[in-house]
Amino acid sequence: QVQLVESGGGLVQAGGSLRLSCAATGNIFRINVMGWYRQAPGQQRELVASIAGSTNTNYENSVKGRFTISRDNAKNTVYLEMNSLKPEDTAVYYCQADIILDSRNGLQFRYWGQGTQVTVSS
Repeated sequence: QVQLVESGGGLVQAGGSLRLSCAATGNIFRINVMGWYRQAPGQQRELVASIAGSTNTNYENSVKGRFTISRDNAKNTVYLEMNSLKPEDTAVYYCQADIILDSRNGLQFRYWGQGTQVTVSS
């Protein structure tokens, strides 16, 4: 059974930094796109950043230049380095991974982490 285990959230002052980690565990053949989403109270979940392969990245406009997504394929882990944090970055952050479990059928499934709270105080 595949699980995504997140860590690294917390409370930080505006201008500070946090690093989120998300490790995928279980019987995995290959992980394609990995990403981070966030959901603030009363808001829809939105994509923050995604990474395909090791270097093909995509960012939501408001985090460009402040957040960096990266991954360690050997560890099936994705990271989100968040700098210059703002109060509007406050949300629950979820990692996502598109995973192929079986090379024989190549079916891909999307998995989600449990979410980690990031709170930025002004």
